[in-house]
Amino acid sequence: MRFAGVSLNCATLIRAALIWAALTLAVIVPFAAAAASPQLAWRDPVYIAGGFAGVIALALLLVQPVLMGGYLPGFSAYRGRRAHRLTGGVLVAAVVIHVAALWVTSPPDMVDALLFRAPTPFSAWGVIAMWAIFAVALLAALRRRLRLRTWRVGHMSLAVVIVIGSVVHAILIEGTMETMSKAALCALVLVATVKVMADLRVWAKRATPR
Repeated sequence: MRFAGVSLNCATLIRAALIWAALTLAVIVPFAAAAASPQLAWRDPVYIAGGFAGVIALALLLVQPVLMGGYLPGFSAYRGRRAHRLTGGVLVAAVVIHVAALWVTSPPDMVDALLFRAPTPFSAWGVIAMWAIFAVALLAALRRRLRLRTWRVGHMSLAVVIVIGSVVHAILIEGTMETMSKAALCALVLVATVKVMADLRVWAKRATPR
């Protein structure tokens, strides 16, 4: 029995280490690949900062459902939800920095993007995702005034818009992010989002007590 307990503990530790390692690699590899891009050589610092803020925001879209679903070892349900809220604030800040830097770099292009007049398809998807992120932040501020089911359905519906908009936005951009690592990160974001939605059964109606 003692050996069985030790084996079980070792298996649990190995599984936890693998999960943390996989998440760390999924976040760091695309960031490192972008940092090594030769396109950075002729970009000014403000543009580079805005671009990396966008990479961080995309990576956080993977961290968010992982925290919400309680998939990270060492995080209780309470700690996971709290970290999810804190990470959401960082996500909003990253998007603000991303947009502000691009505005400083080229105000006319940002105006066209915000008014959906930009000729590049990725602009519209990015703007849609941005407004959905801001809407989620507003919804979070009003959470105590909303019914739990209303909050969850609204939050997850906007999360779907954010994920789809951000993934399409990232895939369509031919920028500093390396293609394969970017595609892998986007795929992981989609998989994690679908899994947490299925596990939490957000849209499932609860039985009404008689």
